[in-house]
Amino acid sequence: MPPADRIRWTSAARCHVGLVRDVNEDAFLDRPERGLWVVADGMGGHDAGELASRMIVSAIDGLAPCADLATFIMAARQRLQVVNRQLRAEAMMREVPIIGSTVVVMLGCGPFCAYLWAGDSRIYLYRAGRLMLLSRDHSHAEELRAQGLADSETLASAQNLVTRAVGALDTLELDEGSVPVVDGDIFLLCSDGLTNYASERDIASALAAGDCSQAADALVELALKGGGRDNITAVVVRAEDSCDSDMTVLNPAL
Repeated sequence: MPPADRIRWTSAARCHVGLVRDVNEDAFLDRPERGLWVVADGMGGHDAGELASRMIVSAIDGLAPCADLATFIMAARQRLQVVNRQLRAEAMMREVPIIGSTVVVMLGCGPFCAYLWAGDSRIYLYRAGRLMLLSRDHSHAEELRAQGLADSETLASAQNLVTRAVGALDTLELDEGSVPVVDGDIFLLCSDGLTNYASERDIASALAAGDCSQAADALVELALKGGGRDNITAVVVRAEDSCDSDMTVLNPAL
């Protein structure tokens, strides 16, 4: 495990309105120097969805520097809970059913990273030539798959129905995980505007070269070529051990 001060983060982010929509309700945070990354995919229509995703990004951007991973995670959770309450109040004031956003957050702290999510925005890890999905969609389609009801027609009708989001309910449920960081790890945070229009095989190929900026460009292009009917956001993050380029042999597993 590399010491905390040996991990160097680099990253790049791209966001595109897509080929159909007039408004981009996605938002992202890209702060490699502080170990903070977010993708938020707003819902509620036009200014409401934009408001929700921007509020989430602003809340996480306000986190204090990491002292330890557990404290970092707790602080992120607390900030998202505050945003959840604010969005519930805003929806009530506007007399609309929901102003909300899916979210995936990644926190880099020492030789570990943690991630939190609600909804179907995802986080992947590309390590040693293998793409691994770290999150699990909070969606009706995922529930159908778990029940063995995953025929294509049923899944298509449930594709955009999320079961969790910031602002969706009075109580916000967030899932979380963490992994030890290995030299050369590449993480991808993305909205469903990418994953609905690009295969995981193609996503892995885009990440394989290890260049964050090139990969982010390539991922957006994949989604556009695949149809691009939704807003598209991709944040690509690379971890490097500044003292040893062969850390993968020391800790090859999650």
